[in-house]
Formats: sequence, C-alpha cells, structure tokens
Amino acid sequence: MIEKRWIHPPEFTLEQQDLAAQLARDINVNPHLAKLLVQRGITGYESAKNFFRSDLSKLHDPFLMKDMDVAVERLKTAIHAGEKILVYGDYDVDGTTSVTMFYGFLSKLYRNLDYYIPDRYLEGYGVSWQSIDWARDNGYTLIVTLDCGIKSIDKVTEAKKRGIDFIICDHHRPGSEIPPAIAVLDPKREDCLYPYKELTGCGVGFKLLHAYCIDQKIDPAILFEYLDLLVVSIAADIVPITGENRILAFYGLRQLNTAPRTGIKALIKIAGISGELDITNVVFGLGPRINAAGRIKHAKEAVRLLLSEDETEADDFAMEINKHNTDRRTFDTSITEEALAMIQNDSWFDSATSTVLFKEDWHKGVIGIVASRCIERYHRPTIILTQSHGKAAGSARSVPGFDVYEAIEECADLLEQFGGHTFAAGLTLPLDNIEAFRQRFDDIVRNKILPEQLIPRVSIDLDLDLASITPKFYQILKQMGPFGPGNMPPVFVSNNVTLAGKPVLMKEKHIKFEVKQKNAGPFTVIGFGMSHFYPDLLSGIPFSICYHLEENTFRDKKTLQLSLKDIKFNAENGIHELANQ
Repeated sequence: MIEKRWIHPPEFTLEQQDLAAQLARDINVNPHLAKLLVQRGITGYESAKNFFRSDLSKLHDPFLMKDMDVAVERLKTAIHAGEKILVYGDYDVDGTTSVTMFYGFLSKLYRNLDYYIPDRYLEGYGVSWQSIDWARDNGYTLIVTLDCGIKSIDKVTEAKKRGIDFIICDHHRPGSEIPPAIAVLDPKREDCLYPYKELTGCGVGFKLLHAYCIDQKIDPAILFEYLDLLVVSIAADIVPITGENRILAFYGLRQLNTAPRTGIKALIKIAGISGELDITNVVFGLGPRINAAGRIKHAKEAVRLLLSEDETEADDFAMEINKHNTDRRTFDTSITEEALAMIQNDSWFDSATSTVLFKEDWHKGVIGIVASRCIERYHRPTIILTQSHGKAAGSARSVPGFDVYEAIEECADLLEQFGGHTFAAGLTLPLDNIEAFRQRFDDIVRNKILPEQLIPRVSIDLDLDLASITPKFYQILKQMGPFGPGNMPPVFVSNNVTLAGKPVLMKEKHIKFEVKQKNAGPFTVIGFGMSHFYPDLLSGIPFSICYHLEENTFRDKKTLQLSLKDIKFNAENGIHELANQ
C-alpha cells in the first residue's frame, strides 16, 4: 500500500484572514466555513449568494457557442421540411442520457425521427460506417451526434456525399481538423468563445435544445424537465461541477429527488438507494448500471429504460440492466486480478512510470474500470488493451495532474485512432505496435510526469477539532454542494484523536471505529477498503485522521459520521506539507 501525502493549503494571508472574518459576519456562518468558502474563491456577500443560490437564469446564452445559429437553422429546416432526423449517441452514460434527452424532448414536437447507438463491439466508438449505411438506406438526411463525432472526419465527409448532413454536439478535444459538418458544437474548439468549457456531451445537446426553444419561443421549463438526465451525465462523466455544471447539477439533483422520470425511479429502486440522492449516489449507484447495458449487451437497453413511462415495463428493463451490472462486476473482478498479477510478475514494471497491459481475451467493456483499479494500487498512468477485430483496443486512465491524452497524442504514429480527455482516453492500434507503444508511452510519461504525481495525495481543506462538528455546521456545509470535481467535499484533519472502543473489521476489507478528542466525541468513523489500519489502531497511541463529514441514517435516526480518507500515526510524516511546495 503506497503511503499517501497529506497536502495542506498554504497559510492564509492577512488579507484572506480579513476576507474570511468579514464573510463570516456578512452571511452569519462559522469561521471555519467562511475559511472554506474563501479557499474556493467565495470572498464576498454577492459571490456567496450566487454560490449558495443556483439560478437557471444565470445559464449562458446558448447562441454564444460557435455554430449554434447554424445548427438551429438546420434543425428548423429539417423539421419544417419533414426530413428524417437521426439522434446518434455514444454508448456510455453521457451518450445514452444525451440521446434520451434529445430524442425524448424532440419527439414530443416532431415524429419523423429515431435514435441510434453504435454497438460497442461491432462498430466501436464514434460515428460508424455501419450507421452511415443504415441512415442512407433508411432515408435519413440529418444526423445529430451527441457525445461523439468531433474526430469523425472521414465518416462525415462520406455522409455528405450521400446527402446526409451532420450537427455535431461533442465535448471532447478536437484534433487539428474539424469535421465538415453543417455545425460543430464543441466548447473546446479553439475558435469557440463560449464562456464555459466543461459541459458534458449531454450538456452540449441541452444547449442546442435550449437555443431551439428560444428561437421557437417554446417555454424552456419543458426542457428543464430533462435535467435529471443531465445531472446523471455530469456525475458519471466526472466533469467539473463548477459554473454552468453546478447550476445544472443543482436543479438536476432536485428533480431526481422530487420527480425523477419513471426509468430512473426504477433504477433507483433496483440499486437499493434510499434517502436523498447526491452526486456520489449517482456516480456509484446509477452510473455503473446505465453503463453496464453498453458494456455487456447494447446501450439501446439503457435508452429504452430511460425513455420508459410505464412503471411495470421500467421495472423489467431495470432488472435486466441490473443483471448486466452483476455480470460486469464479475468480469471486472477477474480481469483486475489478472492485471495486477501481470504487473507483479513482470520485472519491467519495477522501474516503469506507467502501466500498459494487453491480453487478447479481456472483455472490452470493462477495461476502463480495470485501468482505474490498477491506478488505485500502483498510482501511475495506465492503459489496458484487449483484442478487438484483429486490433488492440484500449482505455487509458491517469493520475491527478498528468495529461494522459497529450502523452497518447505523442504516440499518434503508432495508433489508428484515439480520443478523450486529460484523465481518460480511448485508443486503437495494430497488434504489432503494442510493444513499441508501451515503451514509447513509458518514456513520455517518465520525461513529463513529476515525481510527486506518482504518489497518491490527500488534499486537506482544514484542520478541525471534533468539538466544532455540530448538526448546524453540517447543514451549512451540505449547502456548499453539489460536490464533485472543482468543488470536492471538504477534507478535514483532526489531530491527536484516540479510540473510543475497539475497532471492528467488516467483510475483511473495511473498518469501523469510534474516536474522541479531549472532551469531544465519540464520532463513528467508517473506512472502506482500509482494513490495513486495524493492527496499528490496536496499539492505542493517538493518531491523526483525515475525512469527509457525512450524515448516516439508520432506522430514521440521523447521525454525523466521519468517512475516512487516511490515518497517520506519525505527525511528522509529511502531514504538514503545503500545497504550494
């Protein structure tokens, strides 16, 4: 187990101290909470009001996005002329929620449309040749892509020759060339001045529909009914929950908790989620199940569930998808064990700064998950490859601070295609290039990665005495959500705490114990996957813990508990390292 670095924020300047003190008075909050807000750039009454009170009226004008006016005109033309429109999406959560939202909204206004999601295994990622053939054979003249298409230059070019236009709604990084579509909506285009760059694919599709509503004078409240789908895409795609995403996530979660659509309600039930849904519930409870349809069978099953308005039908669909998720877990576990054994038994990895593994029979649907599992153990950029249609297809995952997409891009001459983001990417290459790719990728990582990026870190927000933890403190803290990338749940450190009773092992992997500090406590601590701390806890010496604060509900009784991130039994072991060092 790699020991984690605890990174404290820099000491507050006198100016920051004054800002925090003034903010505490202005909005009547605990000084600790005011300090947290200042750390996150909330330094005055107005910025605090905007932060705590999300407002849909603060969304940016969708027509600020490049090509939006052209996209709306083409969509209007197609509808007025009665053209056949095909809504095309990727097979992951972002893609399936995008398709459900776009098709679900537009089908209420226009009937001559259908949706299409490529088969992960037969067609692969992005716009496929099969889909172009299918669209031509069935008379479609406009395809709207969601969460894909930004690199489908050859397919869009060929489709154009066949009389098929494209509107591309994507959020992945473009290459040096943009597809010759009628409109390419992507806030990451270098020539796009849209103020917010971190929308999901579903978010870009939402902006197109919002622009259409504005143009056609349709009440946007009708579109806002689809925000429960949009928040699922935001959570599952691990995008920053800042700016527009924060507003969309806030209202999406509100809808999930008050009036979720029938399909999502069935999914919540089959996942066994009770109580209030938050981003974490969505990431770990709903996301994997929606993804499992495309990983194990076909992503159309997920769209079918999310579109369903019949409770009995939705329950049946949810049960089927849940079975796929169970199968996915089985594949995930067995392949992860194989991958970890390969790393352990190959001396090449002893000096490597990356992990690239290939096995021809690994299930393509779970290799991204396996890459993440390997990073949990070895904490270095990881690519897992399997054989697909005579080629190596893979998923890449990275560690915080390292751009895996750029590293892969430097190997472009060895690849057939690639795409993705800073921390996650997909790629395809000839089988004969695997070894050369593995070596070059490792050389690139070695030359670019910082030594500290190879060590897992816990970023601390605040030192906190247990006595400061009260229900009121937690209720205000909770209002700082939705939490996620860009606005992570605050991590606290409490020093010199002691056990209040004997720790308990749960399922041999998890640990539960109670702590006290001076006269404060006891507080229950839950550490998932942290049973390795059990022997040291029995020593009885005081220790420091870092944790998230969360609410636990048991038999209708709510209590505050600490969700463990790490323990240090030696206060000099890197605990006071500063973030700016």
